[in-house]
Amino acid sequence: MAQLYFRYASMNAGKSIELIKIAHNYEEQGKRVLVFNSELDDRFGRNVVASRVGLTKEAIPFNPTTSIKDIVLRENGDSSEDRLHCILIDEGQFLTEKQVIELTQIVDYMDIPVIVFGLKNDFMNNLFEGSRALLIYADKIEELKTVCWFCDKKATMVLRVIDGKPVYSGEQVMIGGNDSYIPVCRKCYSNPKLPLQE
Repeated sequence: MAQLYFRYASMNAGKSIELIKIAHNYEEQGKRVLVFNSELDDRFGRNVVASRVGLTKEAIPFNPTTSIKDIVLRENGDSSEDRLHCILIDEGQFLTEKQVIELTQIVDYMDIPVIVFGLKNDFMNNLFEGSRALLIYADKIEELKTVCWFCDKKATMVLRVIDGKPVYSGEQVMIGGNDSYIPVCRKCYSNPKLPLQE
C-alpha cells in the first residue's frame, strides 16, 4: 500500500543525496521513477537534483502552478513495465498546499508511493507552506539528522548569514548554499559563534 512520506531536515543533512540513492535503487531494478525539483533552486540547473558531494539526477522542475498529478497521470503507463513505481520530490518546502493534496491523491488513488524531501522551517523558524501541508497530510514523517555547525548538538534550525553576520528577518526565500545558510541547534541559532561577530 503506497504512502506519502515527508523526510525533512536542516541544511547539509544529505536530503538530495538520499533522493538520488532511492532513485538509483528503483532504476537498478528496472522500475520507473519520476523526480521533481523546485525551479526556484537553479544553482545547478532548473531540471536537476544535485547533492553537495557531486551526484546529480535529472528532474522535472515544478513551480506553484505545476500540476504534479497531471504530469504523473500523463507519464504513468498501463503495462507493468511502463507504470511508475515511485515519485520523488526535492525542495518539498516549496510545494503549495494544493500540490501536497495532489500528492495524497497520487498515493490514495494511483497507489504510487511519494517521497518528499525538504526543509521544515525557514531561517525565521516559520514553517514553509509545503512543509506545513506535508506535516498535516503525510502518512510518515521522518527527520534526517545533521550536526550543528558550531557544536555537537543536533541541528534543528537554519541560520541565514549575509556578509558573515546572522540575519533573522527578510524574505522567506533566498536560494543559497553554505555561503548563505548554516545548520544550527537552537542554542547556537540565538548565539552563533561567527568569526565576523567577535
